[in-house]
Amino acid sequence: MNEKYVLPNCQASVLCEDIRREITGMQTLVGVINAVPAPQIPIGFLKLCLWTRWCNGVGEFKQTAKMLAPDEKILGESSVTFRLKEMEAMATNVNLFTNIQFKTLGVYHIEIYLDDQLIIRYPLPVIHVQLPGQPAA
Repeated sequence: MNEKYVLPNCQASVLCEDIRREITGMQTLVGVINAVPAPQIPIGFLKLCLWTRWCNGVGEFKQTAKMLAPDEKILGESSVTFRLKEMEAMATNVNLFTNIQFKTLGVYHIEIYLDDQLIIRYPLPVIHVQLPGQPAA
């Protein structure tokens, strides 16, 4: 079997507010985001992190992550290259999105490309939430 290039599997992808490297080398994901609660629009983030794990592949790859608005315009894009030397290897990547502004409520999307091929696309809803004491909209 030729193992010079085998497209890996995306084992996991998690959007969060921050990623910390512990003294043990382990990573801690802070503020995992399933949806963006917005008491008002626009709502902005100085930094969002996309944590992605790859496995079962061999070769050198370029991962590109995109954040898309409901109208499909790109809000942020970040790329990282990585290498898997053997099938049992894993790679954990972090893409940073900076100064992201959600200007409307609705369903945004995260897209992850591997060597310009779309691997996964998933929704990121931006929803209105009412804070305690805030007048109803």
